[in-house]
Amino acid sequence: MSLGDEHEPSGGYGGTGHTRTRLPEGGGGGDVYGGARRGPRSSSRSLVTVVGVVVLLIAAIAFANRGGDDSSSTDGTTTDKPETASTAASGEQPVQTEVGGIPSGFPQDQQGVESAAANYAVTLVSSDILKPARRAEIVQQVFVADQQAALTDKFNRAYSKEFLESVGLDENGNPSAGNTYVSRTMPIGTKVTSYADTTATVEVWCTGVFGTTGERSTTPVTSDWFTMTLQLRWANGDWKVDSFSQKDGPTPVPGDDKASSADEMAKAVQEYGGFTYAR
Repeated sequence: MSLGDEHEPSGGYGGTGHTRTRLPEGGGGGDVYGGARRGPRSSSRSLVTVVGVVVLLIAAIAFANRGGDDSSSTDGTTTDKPETASTAASGEQPVQTEVGGIPSGFPQDQQGVESAAANYAVTLVSSDILKPARRAEIVQQVFVADQQAALTDKFNRAYSKEFLESVGLDENGNPSAGNTYVSRTMPIGTKVTSYADTTATVEVWCTGVFGTTGERSTTPVTSDWFTMTLQLRWANGDWKVDSFSQKDGPTPVPGDDKASSADEMAKAVQEYGGFTYAR
C-alpha cells in the first residue's frame, strides 16, 4: 500500500492519507492470485534472453580482469570514474536501538539521515499505520514534536472507519477472519538532495506489496513502486520527520512471474521478517 493515489484527506499534509487500493481485473472465478499469470515465453524470446545473459557475463568477467589500473590512457587523456552509487555500502553498522519496534538513534551525519529516511519510509507505509492504537505510537516516534498533533488528526481523518471498511478492515485496522492484510515496503535506494547539520531532505526509492489475502478478497496482494521524499530535522538526539510526500515510480517493466496463491502470500508474510536499513 502506498500513500499516494486515491484517498486524500481535506488539507492533506505532505502525502499523508493517500492509500492505493486496486481491485482485481476481469470477472473470472477462482483464486484471483493464481489466475494472474502472463502468457508463456516464446522460444525465440528465451533464446534472446539467454544470449543477453551470456553477453553480460562475458562483459562482467572482462571488466573484473582489468584490475585496478588507474593510469592515464596513451593519448594523454583521462577517463573519469563513475560516481559511487548513493546507497553503496558504507561499512558502518546499523543502529542498535529501537523504540516501539522502530529503529532509532541514527548518527548526525548523511549516512545516518539516509538510514533514518529508509526506516521511516518502511514504517509510514506499513499495515501498522492503519491501526489507531499503533498509529499514535508511530507518529510520536517518527515525527518532530511540533508536527505530531496536526499529523495525528490528519491521519485519523484519512484512515476513517469508512475508509478502513473500503479496504476490508474493521475500525481497528484488522482484516476479517481467515484473511491477512499485507502492506510491506522495501527501500531500493536513498538519495540526499540537501543536507545541513540539523536539516536534510532525502528521497527513498521503494517497492512494496499490499492488499488482502483470502479466496474472497477483492483487493489481492499486488506490488507497487514509488519514491518518498522526507524532510528530516535533528531533534532530541535523533533524526525525525518534519514532512513527507510521495510520487509514483520509477517502475520497471513487469516480469513473467506466476502469481502465488493467497495461502502462499499469507504464509510468506507471517514467516519472513523485515529488516533494519542502514546506509
